[in-house]
Amino acid sequence: MQELAYTLESDKSFGEVVANLEKQIPEHQFRVLAVHNVQETLAEKGLERGPLKIIELCNAKFAHTALQKTPDVALFMPCRYAVYEEGDKTVVKLSRPGLIAQMMPEAGLDDLANGVEDTLKKIMEASV
Repeated sequence: MQELAYTLESDKSFGEVVANLEKQIPEHQFRVLAVHNVQETLAEKGLERGPLKIIELCNAKFAHTALQKTPDVALFMPCRYAVYEEGDKTVVKLSRPGLIAQMMPEAGLDDLANGVEDTLKKIMEASV
């Protein structure tokens, strides 16, 4: 099985990478559904950690097509990026949609999932 996540590192600041992702996502016909500020959420409970945001995104057309093949794909939706700092780098990870097709081979999601993954990788590459 392939790696669970596609990972890129950047010398850009955490805030700059997050802003770039939020700008690039709609330019590739996806929509930001939610941004979870994990650092802030944990701080509300008195727990400390460095910056970490989870960006959830979706393309309704792709989601609809996948759900028509099997409603079980909803267990893996929406797509998401995790952005955090590690040392002096900003790290971006993508949970890989192509793995969904591998986990549910009977659904016939290969082309769709790999196409979505390719687009999400392009968004990352343009953002870091």
